[in-house]
Amino acid sequence: LHQAITQGEKILIYGDYDVDGTTAVALMYRFLQNLASNLSPLTFNLDYYIPDRYTEGYGVSQQGIDYAAAQGCTLIITLDCGIKAVEKIAYANSKGIDVIVCDHHTPGDELPAAVAVLNMKRHDCPYPYKDLSGCGVGFKFMQAFAMDNGIPADQLHPLLDLVAVSIASDLVPIMGENRILAHFGLKQLNVNPREGLLAMIQLSGLEPGHLTIDDIVFKIGPRINAAGRMESGRIAVELLTASSAREAIRIGTEINEHNNERKNIDRRITQEALEMVESGKCLSSGKATIVYNPQWHKGVVGIVASRLVE
Repeated sequence: LHQAITQGEKILIYGDYDVDGTTAVALMYRFLQNLASNLSPLTFNLDYYIPDRYTEGYGVSQQGIDYAAAQGCTLIITLDCGIKAVEKIAYANSKGIDVIVCDHHTPGDELPAAVAVLNMKRHDCPYPYKDLSGCGVGFKFMQAFAMDNGIPADQLHPLLDLVAVSIASDLVPIMGENRILAHFGLKQLNVNPREGLLAMIQLSGLEPGHLTIDDIVFKIGPRINAAGRMESGRIAVELLTASSAREAIRIGTEINEHNNERKNIDRRITQEALEMVESGKCLSSGKATIVYNPQWHKGVVGIVASRLVE
């Protein structure tokens, strides 16, 4: 990363479309953007990319790598994805693009040929805490980068609200280091949240300054997730990196509308699925019950499945 910055390379920050991925992208983008603004003159360029849930699917996509190549990016940093993207990262390398992988998912038998693979679940990784969120891994990367380059630690503290949102929303264990990050992140969220999260707090009908982890899990997280489910996860990053209250409210209102739409579709599909079960129009054999309709919105079928299990 230091080499890319000093050589004026263009860096693409690539993250998944859920809360963990979008908070991670926002965290790293904002930290490096602030770093760039302190350099004179501006010596490197930043961009970010969130794959489309429907046309690209989860994780690193060929379309995303082609975008990076078309934009002249020579370094991709993946967040909350990439640990199993062996073929895609080899494809990036063939395009002359280096990749740094920051992920918290369990690795496969083969690690991708990236210039660095940051994942505490690697069998050879000595890092003592194994349950960081994807955003948490990104935060530790920026923390190490700051330590290595003489950047004051207090420049990292405003990022902790994003880490807390990722920890709560991704349902990683709130113990050990996650408990510490969540504690100080929640404090940041209550005392001085970024504009985008403040907009979400207000649009959720929550009281600023009195937020709990449950408020993130049930109010803030689902709204941010709705962007990737109904439209594009990129909107969530735009919200989380918004620099003014006006911009944050505008984007937040759009995301809130997506969440209301998501809830309406969720209710309708749940009702249709229950009717299929009750009328015997489902496939039912042994311990599985399968309901299916090609018209159902792919962004909410997981939620509907959870409701059916309940």
